[in-house]
Amino acid sequence: MHNPKWALFYDFHTMPACPDVGATFDAGAFADRMKDCGVDYCVFHARCNLGMAYYDTQVGIKHPSLQRDLFGELAQACQERGIALSAYFNVGLSHEEALLHRDWAIVTQEGYVYQPDRLNHFFRGMCYNTGYAEHLLEMIREVVTGYPVAGLFLDCMTLPPCVGVECIREMKERGMDWEHPDQLAEFARISRNRMAQRIADTARALNPDLLLYFNGVQYEDQAESGNYLEFECLPTGGWGYEPLPLYGRFMRNLGKPVLNMTGRFHRSWGDFGGIRTQPSLEYDVYHGLALGLRTTIGDHFHPRGDLNHAVFDLIEHVYTEAQRLEPWLEEAQPLSDLAMIAPEPGFQYVHVAPHLEAQNIMYGAARMLGELKQQFDVLSTSPSWEKYKLLVLPDLAVLDETAAERIRKHLAGGGAILSSGWSGLNPEKSKFVCDEWGLTYTGEDPYDPAFILPGPELLAGMPDMPITLYERGIAMEAAEGTQVLARIMAPYYNRHWDGEHGFLYLPPATLTERPAVTLRGQVAHISHPVFKAYFNFAPVPMKQIVANLLAKLLPQPLLRVPTMPSFARATVTSQPGRRMVHLLSYVPEQRGSSTQMIEEPVELREVPVALRLDGRTPQKVYMAPEGQELAFQIEGEYAMTTVPVVPGHAMVVFEE
Repeated sequence: MHNPKWALFYDFHTMPACPDVGATFDAGAFADRMKDCGVDYCVFHARCNLGMAYYDTQVGIKHPSLQRDLFGELAQACQERGIALSAYFNVGLSHEEALLHRDWAIVTQEGYVYQPDRLNHFFRGMCYNTGYAEHLLEMIREVVTGYPVAGLFLDCMTLPPCVGVECIREMKERGMDWEHPDQLAEFARISRNRMAQRIADTARALNPDLLLYFNGVQYEDQAESGNYLEFECLPTGGWGYEPLPLYGRFMRNLGKPVLNMTGRFHRSWGDFGGIRTQPSLEYDVYHGLALGLRTTIGDHFHPRGDLNHAVFDLIEHVYTEAQRLEPWLEEAQPLSDLAMIAPEPGFQYVHVAPHLEAQNIMYGAARMLGELKQQFDVLSTSPSWEKYKLLVLPDLAVLDETAAERIRKHLAGGGAILSSGWSGLNPEKSKFVCDEWGLTYTGEDPYDPAFILPGPELLAGMPDMPITLYERGIAMEAAEGTQVLARIMAPYYNRHWDGEHGFLYLPPATLTERPAVTLRGQVAHISHPVFKAYFNFAPVPMKQIVANLLAKLLPQPLLRVPTMPSFARATVTSQPGRRMVHLLSYVPEQRGSSTQMIEEPVELREVPVALRLDGRTPQKVYMAPEGQELAFQIEGEYAMTTVPVVPGHAMVVFEE
């Protein structure tokens, strides 16, 4: 099976009470519409989170109103049209089976098998250490041997820890403290990863070429069990527009193909009557392609089998336009100058404390660097850092001795570092690990709020006034030979209540000798967590400070697009003999209480683009896919051109 490029994902979670499942389904017509969209891969439910099977199972529970082998008919229709079909199994949820086999269900720490909110999808879940595991494996054997499937999508594998008897006894055997939250979470991770590997071993024994993805297993934990990745992100469905530019840059470095999973829904999964605007769906698709990812679009299958032609028309239009870029997408590799190093080992897509703060810091850093049009990757501590000119350590990236040694090697090889907040300290947060910082940690910042007053080397683009730092940081002293580029200004008094007054009006008072920004050799450090502040409050002067430091540490960035507005994005990808610059101009606008809306693109005109040569001298510059040639010139280390129009998305090709 080739790696998917233009995929569709169908949710098919259907209540047992639904009376007419599959009644109007025409597999040929359905597959024809997918073919019209240029789809090469489709994920479709074999069994949903209600525990309902949509094929002729001898093991599971076929939906009671389904009178046909719906999955089988679709598998045959897809095979006839050259569309690969992947079977969806919800691993973590199977409500009908949990209803009939309470001994298969998770027992929560509070003692619940059914949690109180019964309208939450996850009010009960399946324990992988019970008889459920072999039952699920038998259903997988049934589908893999019975149907021409190209892969398996295993969903909802992240569930709360279980304190059922099977889990408690194994934890005791392992010497784990089942009452300790961290050890409970670690055992849940062990159980999850073990289940994923059992599924992988079972499926590959029957068909070694299957594409396997385990949604909910930490990305780096799937190194052996999975062989491709999907990043689920429905921007208007609760995810927003921050995750894709962060996690796309992370996942693309894990050595596997990655699908960018967006959706057609105005809200989230199951929003049968919701549909995205064409520009908003375009932006998701083009943004993923610009990051080096391929695309899958999620829809919800109507239980009768009715064709939703409006949704197919939308997808067909977006995919048909994007597929014109295929020659410049095939095997294209993203190019990066710098890497953000995640502030915790095993950086993952999680929504629970204590990881939320680290995740939000990374969101702020990714947004800031994207607005500055920097070309960057996001890495955990595992991959190599050697190819990057600059490493960014955002706010909480503390260093153990192994990481510190890698930092020293990076600097010795001519690399640079930009760090902030507690980054660069040891894990105990008691001192800077590397002498190369030229700093002494003296504790937490005593001021609330603190202000920053830039010196002459940081004044470019900055207002001539003390600037609030918004988030509390550290206090530090500069060693001899360390340049102080900005200093801390103290307020008259801290925010507090003295029994008579609430001190809320807090003007700056005194310029201290304490450094706020330092530079020693190729290491720049900011005393406060500017990336967390940018995520929480978006203060533009914090971005300008980072931009001024980048100008010192990375004076010749790979790409320069100086007139593009902050909301626009620009990335660079490479193929043998040419490099492509993706330009995107869309604005997710906050509307109402919760929705970020893109209703139309923002057209840009006369956009200058300068691409660093790096020994690759272009012979021709043109717009793809139209082929319109652009005048260009070589100036110093850059090839420079001007793009006449960016109508939302544009691709500029520098042919060598």
